[in-house]
Amino acid sequence: MWDWFSINWLSWQTLRSFVWAEKLYLYAIIGVPFLFLFRWLFYTRGQQKLGLSLTSYQLRTSWISYLRFIPPLFFILGVICVLLSLARPQRVRESKEQFSEGIDIMLAIDISESMLATDLSPNRLEAAKNVGHEFIKGRFQDRIGLVVFAGEAFSMCPLTTDYEVLNEYLNEINSNLIKTTGTAIGSALATCINRLREIPSKSKVAIILSDGDNTAGSLDPLTATDLAKSFGIKVYTIAVGGNDSEVKVDENTLREIAREGNGQFFRATDNQTLRNIFEQINRLEKVKIKDNVYRDVEDFYYIYLNWAVVFLLAAFFFKNTFVGNILED
Repeated sequence: MWDWFSINWLSWQTLRSFVWAEKLYLYAIIGVPFLFLFRWLFYTRGQQKLGLSLTSYQLRTSWISYLRFIPPLFFILGVICVLLSLARPQRVRESKEQFSEGIDIMLAIDISESMLATDLSPNRLEAAKNVGHEFIKGRFQDRIGLVVFAGEAFSMCPLTTDYEVLNEYLNEINSNLIKTTGTAIGSALATCINRLREIPSKSKVAIILSDGDNTAGSLDPLTATDLAKSFGIKVYTIAVGGNDSEVKVDENTLREIAREGNGQFFRATDNQTLRNIFEQINRLEKVKIKDNVYRDVEDFYYIYLNWAVVFLLAAFFFKNTFVGNILED
């Protein structure tokens, strides 16, 4: 209850720590001493001046004579505290919470032998992994999973928002993970669908990155695409490989998948093009981030209102009681 009764509330450091809701009253404080100065000047000029004896002069110049300034000093402090109270000192604590509905993304990467071609630097697979890291870094609260495939497909990392773990899995991808030769694009898409189909997300995306036609697996890619559509999954496809490479890129199947899967087909002929493709997908499937700002505002006007009452009562006491007569004598 008596926490306000501390001289620390009047310190410059404490006053600087506040946010002032009505700053205009702070400027009025500057004029308070001048008002009392003008009043004193006019009051002094209106008074009759009498000659003083040496004894009276010495008494007036003694330290006791300065006590007569106590009442106006307390009154000035009271008025200043009233103005501080009207300026509404506050302490504001803000916290920001970012949230989004999120997008669920399965990234399927071809790790067949043809992905070791060096038309992209250092090879197609490593270029895909490097751009994959950049893509993951640009997402916010999206769940991303990894699928690798060659002659067969398996899920390497389930959907997660732990991007550090996801990057570790991405680093571990190499062409020796699957011994079965070939390119099972249909199986890769089916694995992505299995991870996404039970997810109650408004936006579900599969990204297939490969350099060849479907040559393995038991599921036709277009059949898998129809399944993806039925579960509300959008399919993007990226054909990786340079035009002059000895390892040719068959993009027809990937084009068909993208068209039927309500996504887009891209052709990456070099590292920069591949990077640009992922940036474009990043923009197309960008999640809307919402900021909620919470403000906790605590008012301290009552502190200075209490001090104003104390100073004004003290001024009244020194001015209008016997103490005032003593100070003026």
